[in-house]
Amino acid sequence: MSSAGEFRPRALLRNPHLQSVLASSGMRRLLFRRRRMALEGGAREHILDCGHGVRLQGFHTAQSILPRPRALAVLLHGWEGSARSSYLLHTGSRLLAAGCDVFRLNFRDHGDTHHLNPELFHSCRIDEVVGAVRRVAERFAVRPLVLGGFSLGGNFALRVALRAPQAGIPLAWVFAVCPVISPGAGLAAIESAPWFYEHYFLRKWRESLKRKQRLFPERPLFAPEELRRNLRELTRRLVERHTAFGTLENYLDGYSIAGDRLAGLAVPATILTAADDPVIPVAEFRELTLPPTAELTIVPHGGHCGFIRDFSLRSWAEDFLLARLERLLAPGAPSSP
Repeated sequence: MSSAGEFRPRALLRNPHLQSVLASSGMRRLLFRRRRMALEGGAREHILDCGHGVRLQGFHTAQSILPRPRALAVLLHGWEGSARSSYLLHTGSRLLAAGCDVFRLNFRDHGDTHHLNPELFHSCRIDEVVGAVRRVAERFAVRPLVLGGFSLGGNFALRVALRAPQAGIPLAWVFAVCPVISPGAGLAAIESAPWFYEHYFLRKWRESLKRKQRLFPERPLFAPEELRRNLRELTRRLVERHTAFGTLENYLDGYSIAGDRLAGLAVPATILTAADDPVIPVAEFRELTLPPTAELTIVPHGGHCGFIRDFSLRSWAEDFLLARLERLLAPGAPSSP
């Protein structure tokens, strides 16, 4: 475990809820419009064959400031986010400006992809994300290949990294910002956090489910009264009706990376979180068993995927990750960033 004492947000920005809200705010999108447009303006859409008939969408942007790219970075968004989420666009823009090619992947039923697959998204669909990252590695020859994610995307990134050697993915480094560690503890944390967190996730999820139902009217998903249930009960209905896990508890355990589940991680890893994250309990990080090539950094403030330094709304997390990447790319760099 390492510390990062250099992150000292202004007094008002030590509020974890303000940090969490600012992470995805439209203000950040507006302030850094020029930087973001470089990433989105040069992006090309790709529909990836992920195996077993599954198709996922992603966007590749090639850097143009160097004769050849320094790395290829694949980025994964959080639950009910997308390849256009603010935090993903800002991090991708910074990587692009540093001379890296960037590939932003949409999970199933995120962004404008509900039409690509008839079955619903759930968080245990790791095989298709492994398949997507493998296809990206095959389609683009740029090396080193790095993978990063935020919140649920961070959880997926670490699970992909666990499977990378066996899947033939030449992954050089993985990073995860505020990743979901124990989904059961995360669900309980959302329920006990201020009301607007559960409201935010439920509103976006309900809209997503309604859109899926319109696209596949022949496949009954949920009755209108079921969509009015709270987050726990709607998730329970998803598990019982649309998965083979049987119980909510089995499903939540299915994508847990708590305890010693990351002990076999063979890919160098960087995990960043905040002690005041309102929806991912910090105790779960302190109980992780990690290999020597994994770095865990816990800072006192930052909220959920925020780490906003000051009222310029710049994120210290981007500086932190770019510094680790520079270490990886330095000539004669060791195997861990």
